[in-house]
Amino acid sequence: MAELRNCPKCNAIFNYNGLRDVCPKCAKEEEELFEQVYRFLRQRENRAASIERITEVTGASPELLHKWVRKRRLHPAQFPGLGYPCDSCGTIINQGKICRSCTDRIQSDLKQHESNMEFRETVASQNKKTYLSNRDR
Repeated sequence: MAELRNCPKCNAIFNYNGLRDVCPKCAKEEEELFEQVYRFLRQRENRAASIERITEVTGASPELLHKWVRKRRLHPAQFPGLGYPCDSCGTIINQGKICRSCTDRIQSDLKQHESNMEFRETVASQNKKTYLSNRDR
């Protein structure tokens, strides 16, 4: 079932059906801009262009370029200058939601948390045993 939303670009009301996050008018403008960016990137000398260079030449915002890479409309394997920011730290990445260093940090934090929980359980069980043995005296 479609729901009414305001377009984040032009604030027009449109039926959101889960496919596009902007109104049809803005979606058409985005599609035209995508075609322009894709034509630019298809030229051999522009394949490794940076996001800044693509923005400068085509007028596409970095956020829009990130969105197209996330949705796999533009592939960093073909265009190595492209990527999108890590959800955690903002480092430019080519796949997933977070970069390798953030993944490693999260895994390290989880291991530390598990170790702390095991230690607390050990201390609690030792305290319980000590309390029971002191009570028998």
